[in-house]
Amino acid sequence: MTPVLLPVSYDLSMIILSWVVSGIGAFTALSAIGRARQSDSGRIDRFNVLLAGVALGGVGIWSMHFIGMIAWKVDLGVGYRLFETMLSLVAAIVVSALALGYVARDASLKRLLVAGPIAGIGVTVMHYLGMYSMRFYGFFEWDWPTVGLSAVIAMVAATVALWLACNLNKRWHRAVAAQVMATAVCTMHYTGMAAASVICTTANRKAYLPDLLRPSDLPALVLTIALGVALMIGTDLTIQRLSSDRKGGRPGLQGAGR
Repeated sequence: MTPVLLPVSYDLSMIILSWVVSGIGAFTALSAIGRARQSDSGRIDRFNVLLAGVALGGVGIWSMHFIGMIAWKVDLGVGYRLFETMLSLVAAIVVSALALGYVARDASLKRLLVAGPIAGIGVTVMHYLGMYSMRFYGFFEWDWPTVGLSAVIAMVAATVALWLACNLNKRWHRAVAAQVMATAVCTMHYTGMAAASVICTTANRKAYLPDLLRPSDLPALVLTIALGVALMIGTDLTIQRLSSDRKGGRPGLQGAGR
């Protein structure tokens, strides 16, 4: 059949949920990275760096992306390859940990100007890997200037968020930085989605390619990973905080325990 351009729409409630989840992941990541610098020795606690990367990459970026894909509505049978879906999760975690670990060592402007773009690139790579995992009877037609714009948005906004997190020393400041980061991730995501036009090449729009994750599988997968990660990290940070308070210490970037 002749290829057909399909219209897309969005579920506003899921868009809002994606932003909230991204903010939770970003706040948890900034809290973890705040505890990564050990004030008594100047060393970096790599475990907390890893926790920060898991929180930002796994919840703030990856979970947000796939909640955003649940919000994305198109009259076509779209599935997801498991390998690329999980690869995008690993990529988001690794790049996030690298960026946050780098800035945790020294929150100087020079390092922020490196870590911010790295974090933005992580968001961008995860997004397009996630989209690459999508399979359907048709293809995406890309608006490349908009793709480039989405990457620039991610890098600039991530840099601003890291600057806020590293230069403001109260918990509510960190919460503001987390929402800036969440806004960066969401803006990049939905700008990236706007760059992709869906071209259908089948008469049976409800047909699915075999051996794929269905859209109905996404909520359970995302919920399991997001809640599991959040519970694990939240419990660990609480234990660390209680232990630190008992010892009278407050490790972290610029008063991260306040």
